[in-house]
Amino acid sequence: MSALAGAIAAVVALIAYLVPPSVPPQPQTDALVTTPTPQPPPDPGTTQPEPPAPSPSPESDTPQPPVSSPTRVVPDSSPLPPAVQPGCDEAATALTAYRRNAGTTRGSQAAAAHQAYLDLMGAVLNAQGVVGATISRLAAEFQELNFRLTGMTGGDPNQVITDINTDLAELKRLCGST
Repeated sequence: MSALAGAIAAVVALIAYLVPPSVPPQPQTDALVTTPTPQPPPDPGTTQPEPPAPSPSPESDTPQPPVSSPTRVVPDSSPLPPAVQPGCDEAATALTAYRRNAGTTRGSQAAAAHQAYLDLMGAVLNAQGVVGATISRLAAEFQELNFRLTGMTGGDPNQVITDINTDLAELKRLCGST
């Protein structure tokens, strides 16, 4: 029978191990629970007094931030700036760089035209619709200008410049530039 008592003791010990101990109930205190009384809505013609600033607790040495009064949002009446078509800013930057870097020699103009072609191809990635098509056409024209200035293809570079100026006017119109 002692083997049976040992087995029972082992099962009881296992159950006691697996079952968490119960937490004794906390003694009930005679706490009084209060609910706030409903306040009537404030009259829009009167202002509410500011709530008092909280006093710092004696344990804390850090100053508490002041309580700010509620602010009223005033709608902005200024007009919104016009929306810029995607690709317009990049194209304008590329064209400004071309004008700045072109110089007076065929070599510097060819290098500036090649860089404008590369920059405009980057601008096409963001552009859409008619703006994208115009920027793409300008990029091809700058590539052609580079080819003519370096002698890779024959022809008058001024013919390509005329096409560039036409498409540049169209791009300014589409992008809203002046």
